[in-house]
Amino acid sequence: MNSQQYTSFKDQLVAAFREGEERMNGASKSAFHQIRRSALQTFETLGFPTIRHEEWKYSNVKAMVGQAYAFDNGTALTADELGTLQIPNLEGNILYFVNGHYRADLSQIVSPATHLQIRSFAEALQTDAETIGLHFSRYADFQDSAFTALNTAFAYDGVFIRVPDNKVVEEPVILRFITDVRTQNVAAQPRNLIVIGRNADVKIAESYRTIGDKAAFTNIVTEVVVAADARVEHYRVQNDSQQTNHICRTQVSQADNSHYYNATITLNGGFVRNDLNIVLNGEHCEAFMYGLYMPNGTQHIDNHTLVDHAMPNSYSNELYKGILNDKGTGVFNGKIYVRPDAQKTNAYQSCKNVVLSPEASMNTKPQLEIYADDVKCSHGTTTGKLNEEALFYLQSRGIPKEAARTLLLYAFAEEVVRNIKIKPIREYLEGVVAEKLAL
Repeated sequence: MNSQQYTSFKDQLVAAFREGEERMNGASKSAFHQIRRSALQTFETLGFPTIRHEEWKYSNVKAMVGQAYAFDNGTALTADELGTLQIPNLEGNILYFVNGHYRADLSQIVSPATHLQIRSFAEALQTDAETIGLHFSRYADFQDSAFTALNTAFAYDGVFIRVPDNKVVEEPVILRFITDVRTQNVAAQPRNLIVIGRNADVKIAESYRTIGDKAAFTNIVTEVVVAADARVEHYRVQNDSQQTNHICRTQVSQADNSHYYNATITLNGGFVRNDLNIVLNGEHCEAFMYGLYMPNGTQHIDNHTLVDHAMPNSYSNELYKGILNDKGTGVFNGKIYVRPDAQKTNAYQSCKNVVLSPEASMNTKPQLEIYADDVKCSHGTTTGKLNEEALFYLQSRGIPKEAARTLLLYAFAEEVVRNIKIKPIREYLEGVVAEKLAL
């Protein structure tokens, strides 16, 4: 990469780290901070990726990192101002993070502490230092990822979730990340660690919204540790503004007989990059991944997935769907990796896209790397226009063309949306998707 590119924002980040480090006193010698310092050095070496980097060839970050952002920006956002962002009838453990920082005054935790332990990441650094030390940055490797290195260097706040062994959390955990850019551009870098105990069960949902019309830069890393026999449902809804730049990495480690279920719904956002990496690090694991992305205007949505079958006798299934309109662009890069010892692996991947405008574009790259000989693996991708025969059939039954078009697109999207098992979130998404398709 050309070292002269993107230097202003990069220099701003490095300077912010150095200034914070000077205020740490003795804490700068902790093992946790040494990881952060190593991550900063990696970020300085790597710099921001360019389109010459294979993993970023279709996603140019130059405009994103060419802006200036405020860090640790406080906000007086109140509960009343969150009213328009609420999801009807949604109950559970609801936590708010504003500009990357936990807001206890806006949050509610209803599950008993015997079943669910939730702290801000900043608090957990003090109260759960041993657990943080055991898991932090163990899964989300930053050596070849500038954005992961950047987040690791600035890791301070976010959420720490732990579900003890053999506990079933009845109420969902809702993580609401709000970026307040009403007065200035804001950068936020939440760091999340989710540790699910043996034979435990929990549902977690993340949502992302923006308030204001300035630019936002969100760079979030979540590490999910799923112990043996545990079951996790993990949902993510991204509905940000056109001025939002969103980089998200989720790194999952599964042990024997565990079940991990993920659905990522990207409705809006100027530039969105999702990296979902799952390592099936035990036998008889199951991993399910669903994705729906709907770029219009000049929105750009990039989904990268990696399923690493490291042990034998495990199963993964992946379905991503895109609806692209106007000058929207999409990227899907999905890799299934089967290691030599991972015999009896079953792994399936499918990506289907509907392009509604001649100016919209979709880039897909499904990949299989198989180093075992007793496996069942497949991948496929399709990109095309709306089915004209189906559209004609509906019109022949008296349905107006625009209504028929919306009906077909909704049915296409619903195959993913219906996999959201938290009913109020699913019903809310069905309404938002229908509204966006009707435009």
